Amino acid sequence: MNRLLFLLKRREDYNAITHNEIGLSTGLYNSAKFVVDMLNEMYISATLRVCIDANCIDRMVTDYKPTHCILEALWVTPVKLNELARLHPNIKWIVRLHSEMPFMANEGMAMNWLAEYIKHPNVIIGINAPRMMREVDVYFKALGYENKTIYLPNYYNQNLLKPSPSKLEWLKVKETVDVACFGAVRPLKNHLIQAIAAVEFAERIGKKLNFHINAGRIEMKGDPVLHNLKAMFFHLFDRGHQLIMHTWCPQQEFLQICDKIDIGMQVSFSETFNIVAADLLSRGVPVIGSKEIPWLSDHLEHPDPTDSATIAKDLRHAYTYPRLNVWLNQRSLNKYTNKTKKIWHKHFEG
Repeated sequence: MNRLLFLLKRREDYNAITHNEIGLSTGLYNSAKFVVDMLNEMYISATLRVCIDANCIDRMVTDYKPTHCILEALWVTPVKLNELARLHPNIKWIVRLHSEMPFMANEGMAMNWLAEYIKHPNVIIGINAPRMMREVDVYFKALGYENKTIYLPNYYNQNLLKPSPSKLEWLKVKETVDVACFGAVRPLKNHLIQAIAAVEFAERIGKKLNFHINAGRIEMKGDPVLHNLKAMFFHLFDRGHQLIMHTWCPQQEFLQICDKIDIGMQVSFSETFNIVAADLLSRGVPVIGSKEIPWLSDHLEHPDPTDSATIAKDLRHAYTYPRLNVWLNQRSLNKYTNKTKKIWHKHFEG
């Protein structure tokens, strides 16, 4: 019987006052937890634990006695993983990636660590995006290794809601429009172009814009992005357009924020799943996004991330037909997650 142990590293900025008892309130934690819950529902034993650092791993593995240990993202050095694999030769070790190659290019150690990981026979790389898996396979085959990757897509534990008629009516009559572009602030998230598009959209429908983002998670040289957003909305304040920044919070609190949003935007340059888009959709909020988000409906347009005019056009469509947007995207998300369950079950049912 398989027993899966998922391990994450506690954030460097952990604070017992502002974080939960587990030490994380991030998309990576939510992503892993959704998969663990899904596996347990299918009667595949799985648990999720958070490590202060890699020195915790041996103790947690010894305690849980897993058949598979899944390390979420790149945080364990190849030297440490090689040591652990020798100490626990009966465990299959999976390092699971959550990014496409453009994002990985900013992780300076990524290609070196991946090449070192696969030298050990008990270590493979789990990847949650088909395109990224193909590209990693190209790299590994050039190194002389095959069958060192496994496709392990994301899952979203959904309790989907549909927008009520009262909400739709209120959206049309209120003076403001609340547009959210949530997620860590970093260049590949494309916040600034989306903000320009949101301003254009609000001006065209004659409403004041509340542009919602997350604060406190500035990654991969995202500081200039945030500075530009603040400056832009400072100059637009007299027009009634505002930048509203929300601190990172546990998912249940975040979902309450989503309830107050009219339209969600995730027109990013690179994604593998995008939990915040699914969170918005789960609250009946229409969502527009780039084709990088794999589960968005093919029956809706996916705007060009470099073209604010096409983004503004899609905002207008979501504003005009919110029910259609939510229905199509929820149906597509359901289809994606049902496939995810089958894939994980196939790999770990024994």
